[in-house]
Amino acid sequence: MSAEETAETDGPEPTRTPGPDPEARGLRLVVVLLALTVVSGLIDAVSYLGLEHVFTANMTGNVVVLGFAAAGAPGFSVSHTLTSLGAFLVGAVAGGRVAVRLGKGSRRTWARLTLAAEAVLVGAASAVAFAAPDATATVYTLIAVTAFAMGLRNATVRKLGVPDLTTTVLTMTLTGLASDSRAAGGTAHHSPRRTASVIAMLAGALLGAWLVLNHGLAIPLLVAAGVVGVLAVMASGRE
Repeated sequence: MSAEETAETDGPEPTRTPGPDPEARGLRLVVVLLALTVVSGLIDAVSYLGLEHVFTANMTGNVVVLGFAAAGAPGFSVSHTLTSLGAFLVGAVAGGRVAVRLGKGSRRTWARLTLAAEAVLVGAASAVAFAAPDATATVYTLIAVTAFAMGLRNATVRKLGVPDLTTTVLTMTLTGLASDSRAAGGTAHHSPRRTASVIAMLAGALLGAWLVLNHGLAIPLLVAAGVVGVLAVMASGRE
């Protein structure tokens, strides 16, 4: 081989333009988690107003409700609350195991699969509410299934680690909103995200309460399942 041919062969390779990042395709996780916060308001409206004063998304409130029920306060049930707490914890264990298996791979795939599972579970709860709205077993089924779904989701959201968006609990969000505000001498850096989270929860609770009071339990659960199903198709892996 001649020197000229060797120079041509050993020359620098052409620069390759990187392709689009597949993780970036779809809705950003911030938007997805805000939409899930709306769903949490819907779910807790169904459980608290329609399932005898039990929460299936907000476990902080549920522990307090358990204390009320144990003290014999009217309108609260120890068995319902324990069912919710137990199912939530089992769902959180399942979410943790999913995170171990999928958390080191594509965030987009992980988020979408978990959201798809939540959509199926909440959709199944809606089907039960449509099929047997007055059956005694329906109350326990709806509590267990929705609480499991919320445990699965909460474990996933915790592992994803997007700041200030827990989707179910607002105590620390409100604390951060106030303590980091300019009035408190802070920078208010995350105020828009925190404010949006509070508004999302309020909007979900308002919509859920209206649907429960006017249309029963099945419709708001169906709406929640539909929203989560759309998010399962559109979520990306970027914050």
